[in-house]
Amino acid sequence: MDAIIEYFQSWGHFDFWQVISAFIFLIAIVDPFGNIPVTISMEEKGTKINCERVCLASFIILIVFLLLGEFVLKLFNVQIEYFAVAGGFVIFLMALEMILDIVIFKSDGVTGDGSIVPLAFPMYAGPGAFTALLSITAEYNTTNLIIAVLVCTTVLWGVLKGTHWLTKYLGQTSLYMIRKFFGIIVLAIACKLMFGNLAAIF
Repeated sequence: MDAIIEYFQSWGHFDFWQVISAFIFLIAIVDPFGNIPVTISMEEKGTKINCERVCLASFIILIVFLLLGEFVLKLFNVQIEYFAVAGGFVIFLMALEMILDIVIFKSDGVTGDGSIVPLAFPMYAGPGAFTALLSITAEYNTTNLIIAVLVCTTVLWGVLKGTHWLTKYLGQTSLYMIRKFFGIIVLAIACKLMFGNLAAIF
């Protein structure tokens, strides 16, 4: 295992622990387990879902935003630290949604094929994930973030493929507990982003 890590570390500033940390952050924001009931509900209403299209679209959207997001900030003369504070506040609200079972961010659903809209965007590769990526670009290497996005979308594919199996064998209670657990993690990360970058600003 150490040899594999050392090999990748020699390529593009690869950092195993940065990838793991960024992956946990992203998977908590994307929340594929917590969105299982939404996916099942969409299918029951006749919405077609193609797992491969969802994950490919999500990956492309996130990578494009990761690579161009900082350019957009510079275009509007906004420093990454200020965006991180604002992003931390948005992520804080998302954590409250996960922990308290309240709805703060709303989006209208669509009928027909829901692979791209609303699943890929804005459910999985949406404002929350955008904010998360840009908020941590100041601390994480881009190569590690791209790998983390790839791993995250791979896990998302597995969850979407096994949605009915997970619901059957894990049960709604287990999925509910997983969502709460990730909610606490997201809340802690949001506080770190806000207070850490506020200290950097002042």
